[in-house]
Amino acid sequence: MERACLKVQRRGFRANESFRMPSKFARNRLEAFSDGVLAIIITIMVLELKAPRGGADLAELRPLAPVFLSYVLSFVYVGIYWNNHHHLMHSVERVTGSILWANLHLLFWLSLVPFVTAWTGANDFAPVPTAMYGVVLLASAVAYFVLQAAIVRVHGQESVLARAIGRDFKGRLSLVMYVTAIGLATVNVWAANALYVGVALVWLVPDRRIERAIAQESLDAERKAGRESQPAGIKTPTAGRATSGGES
Repeated sequence: MERACLKVQRRGFRANESFRMPSKFARNRLEAFSDGVLAIIITIMVLELKAPRGGADLAELRPLAPVFLSYVLSFVYVGIYWNNHHHLMHSVERVTGSILWANLHLLFWLSLVPFVTAWTGANDFAPVPTAMYGVVLLASAVAYFVLQAAIVRVHGQESVLARAIGRDFKGRLSLVMYVTAIGLATVNVWAANALYVGVALVWLVPDRRIERAIAQESLDAERKAGRESQPAGIKTPTAGRATSGGES
């Protein structure tokens, strides 16, 4: 009877082991899900661009200018988040529940971008919609910080991401600019929108810090592997030639 129970337990253990997903697949699933949500966000935004029905000349497009401009700015922002999220996922080696929830938190705030984009464009960049647009951007930036912190907490302070972001001057500067723009929205709408555009320009160039950190780590690992694979006591050809020359 005991042997039968042990066999059942072993089979159950093996079955559970077979359902465990490797970290690479878990990371790929997380990235694929996020890519799908971001694609839907862009699709929802473009559906807010309604074609004019009053005529077929270019003058009919003039009332759509605020809607189109808000769409362009939001499209750039979503594209920046997609690009940086892609690089961020390359630093993830192990996916945990905290990382999953932090990622969902980021996607929640980004999913509100179509709403504030449509509200801002439909009201010709009025103060309150413009301020709320900044609130969503600020919350999205904070959520991205939370996701970074969750990844660093799992992988340690010596991880690739921790070394890559460092003090994260660009990220902190963006938060200050968002807060300033939200305050300016009720005073000068165009100054607030200029700050939103400024933050987008700061991040428009892809962030290569994580790529460089990963490349450096791979290079260090190759050098270490090369030193460990070399047998002890064997001299390199250069050292051998130098020795024989000295003897002669």
